[in-house]
Amino acid sequence: MRNAPNPLPDVTRRGFLAGAGALVVSFAIPAEAQEGEVPTAPGGQAAKPKRPGSLADTPSLDAWIRIDADGSITVFTGKAELGQGTKTSLRQIAAEELEVEPAAIKLVTADTALTPNEGYTAGSQTIQNSGTAIRYASAQVRQILIAKASEKLGAPVEALKAQAGAIVGPNGAKASYGELVSADFLHVDAAADTKLKPPTAYHAIGKPFARVDIPAKVTGGEAYVQDMRPPGMVHARVVRPPSYNARLTDFADAAVKAMPGVIAVVRDGDFLAVVAEQEFQAVRAMRAMAGVAKWQEQPALPDQYDLPAFLEKSVSEVGVVTSVGADSVPGARTLEAQFTRAYQMHGSIGPSSAVAMAENGLTTVWTHTQGVYPDRKAIAQMLGVPEEKVRCIHTEGSGCYGHNGADDAAADAALIAQKVPGKPVRVQWMRDQEHLWEPYGPAMLTRAEATLDQNGNIVNWHYDLWSNSHGTRPGSAGSLIAGRLMARHFPPDPAKLQISPLGNGDRNAIPLYDVPNQRVNWHFIADMPVRVSSLRGLGAYCNVFSIESFMDELALAANADPVEYRLRHLKDPRARKVIEVAAQRFGWSKDRLPAGRGRGFAFAKYKNHAAYLAVALEADVDSDSGAIKVSRVVVAVDCGEAVAPDSIVNQTEGGILQSMSWTLYEAVHFDRTRILSPDWSTYPILRFSAVPDSIEVQVVDNPGTPYLGVAEAAQGPTAGAIANAFRSATGKRIYDLPYTRERVKGVLGV
Repeated sequence: MRNAPNPLPDVTRRGFLAGAGALVVSFAIPAEAQEGEVPTAPGGQAAKPKRPGSLADTPSLDAWIRIDADGSITVFTGKAELGQGTKTSLRQIAAEELEVEPAAIKLVTADTALTPNEGYTAGSQTIQNSGTAIRYASAQVRQILIAKASEKLGAPVEALKAQAGAIVGPNGAKASYGELVSADFLHVDAAADTKLKPPTAYHAIGKPFARVDIPAKVTGGEAYVQDMRPPGMVHARVVRPPSYNARLTDFADAAVKAMPGVIAVVRDGDFLAVVAEQEFQAVRAMRAMAGVAKWQEQPALPDQYDLPAFLEKSVSEVGVVTSVGADSVPGARTLEAQFTRAYQMHGSIGPSSAVAMAENGLTTVWTHTQGVYPDRKAIAQMLGVPEEKVRCIHTEGSGCYGHNGADDAAADAALIAQKVPGKPVRVQWMRDQEHLWEPYGPAMLTRAEATLDQNGNIVNWHYDLWSNSHGTRPGSAGSLIAGRLMARHFPPDPAKLQISPLGNGDRNAIPLYDVPNQRVNWHFIADMPVRVSSLRGLGAYCNVFSIESFMDELALAANADPVEYRLRHLKDPRARKVIEVAAQRFGWSKDRLPAGRGRGFAFAKYKNHAAYLAVALEADVDSDSGAIKVSRVVVAVDCGEAVAPDSIVNQTEGGILQSMSWTLYEAVHFDRTRILSPDWSTYPILRFSAVPDSIEVQVVDNPGTPYLGVAEAAQGPTAGAIANAFRSATGKRIYDLPYTRERVKGVLGV
C-alpha cells in the first residue's frame, strides 16, 4: 500500500545511499559553470566558488543522485509536490543530463530521513533551486560515467556518449550505467569543467510529458495524505477552542470515554482530542467533547470595518525597502492613492490531515507540510525529544500554496500518537476547523504617491505599506497550534522586520519601472490579532495590485495608453517582450467597448527576480447586481528556460483563477471575539460559473537561460488587470479588496 506506515528507524540518507554497487560522488560546482567567472576576494585571491541552486547548501552529490548496480536511477529532492508538477519536471531535468527517459528516473521527494534539507517548498523556487542542483549533479554524473567507461572499454572519452542508460562507444562497444558502478563505491570530487547540454540537444527539457501525479487524482486513487489507510490505523479528531484566546475551564470526559469505539481521550492543557477505532466514531465523540467543554473567552480582535486605522496605530517600526535618488523633485502634477486588502484564507478544498505513529522511540509523521525539516524541528521541540527522534515524510495534501493547516495537523497527529504507541493515528480536520484556525494571508494597507513631469513621465515615486510578517511557519513549537494549547504553552515566535531580496510583506513593493527617484517604506506591525502567515505570493499580491492600479491612474493623467505608458517606463527587454506579446495576442486597442465592458492590463516581474508576466483581460460589470464577469484573459510569461511548458501553463491558469477568487470574493469576517467565516457560505470563493470563457497563456521561452520561478507570478498582475478593467468599464476605481457585489454597487451608487 502506498505510504503504508513503516517508521524505518534504521534508515538514514547515508545508509540508504550506501547500498552495494551505488555511485556516490562528493560534488562541488565551480563558479565558472554558473556565472562564467570566478569572483575575486580582497587581496586578489579567488573567492570560494558559489555552487548553483541548492548545491550551495548541500554540495555532496550523494544527497541528490543514486545509481544502483541494476542501472536504476534515483534522484532526491528536498522539495515537495504541491500540485505544481514537481514530480514530473524534476524527472525531466535529471533525465536530460543523464540521457535517459524521464520514466527511468525514480524521484524521492521531501523526507527527513532520505532527502536534502531544502527548507520550504515556497516562493516559486523549486525548479530555480532544486532543479538547478539536480541538473548540475546529473551532468557531473554523466561525465564520471563516461570517464569510467573510457577505462573499461579502452576508448577515448571524446569517442563516447551517454545513451539510454549506457555509455556507447565506437564499433558497438557499450557499458551500462549499472556495470560502471557495480565494482566499487565512489567518492569523487567534482571536476572543474562541468558542462550542461546545449538547448539544441534537448530530448526531455521543454517537451510535453504526462504528469505522473495526475492519474491517482482523477481516478479516485490514493493521491493524498487524506487518502491514507494503513493497516491498524485509528482515527483522531481534535476539539478547538471557540476563539484564539479562549481557555479551557472545565471538561468532564467520563461520558466520552464510554462512547462506542473510543480508545483514548487526550487532554494536555487546552489541547483536546479523541481517538477511536472508526472515523465516524471519532467524529461523534469529538462533537460530544465539544458539548461538555467549557471555555472562557475575551474580546481581542479589532474592528473589521476599520482595518486601516488599526494597522496604522499598530506599527512597531519602519523599514526602508529602497531609497534611490532625491527624496522629492518638482513636477507638473502629483497623484496619490490608498489601497487595502482584507484578511484572506487558503480555503483548502481538503481540510488538513496527517498520519503519525510513535514506535520504538521514533515518531514518524506523514504530512503535507511545505517544509519537512522545519516541521520536524518544531514537532521535536513540542514533544521534548531530539530531532532525530522525529521523521517527517511529505505526502501530498488536497489543498496548499502557502502555510495552511498542514503543519498543525502534523503536530496534532504527533502529539496524539504518543498516547497510543504502535498505532498509526490519522488526524483529519473538519471544515470549520480549517477555516477558523488556519493562518490567513495578512490584511494590508498601501499608499502610493507619484509626481509626473510635463510629458507625463514619472519622476518621483513614494510607496508605503502597512503589514506584519507574512511568514510564521515553523519555527519553533510556538508556531504550532498544539504547541500553544498544550499545558506547557509554547509562546509564538516573535515577528521580526526582515527586508531581503526575496521580499515578504514588501515583496514586489519596489516597482520594476524605471523611475529616477524612489522611496519605499514598510510600516511593520509585529503583532496581528488574527493568526497570519504565508499565503501564495505573500505581499506581492497586494503590492502589485496597488502599483498596477496606480499605474493606470498615472497613464490616464498623462493621457497615455496603459500599455504604451508601461513600455515608456521600462528598459528591461524581457519585461517589454512579455508586455508586447500579451498586448498583441489580446488585440489591445483603444477601440470603444460596449457599455459596462472594460479591458485591463497589468505587469510584474515576480519578486523582481523571478518570472516576468503580463496579463490583458476583458470584463463586464453588471451595475444592478454588482457582478463582475471576466470573460477573456491573455497572459504572456517568461520564466527563463521552460522545462515543462504544460506545467507552466497549468500553474499560470491556476494562479489566474485563484487571484480572481481573491479579488472578487474572498475576505475573512470576524467580530471582536471570534472568526465568523467557518464555511463556504460565509467565505465564498470562485465558482465554476465565474471561470472565464477563455484563458490563453503564451510561454515566452528562453532556452539556455536560468530557471525563474513561475508558480506565483500571476496573482498580482491578475488583480491589477481586473481593477483596471473595472475602471475602464465604469469610469470609477475600487481601492479596497475584494471587489464584492456590495462594494461594486456602493461605488457605483446603486
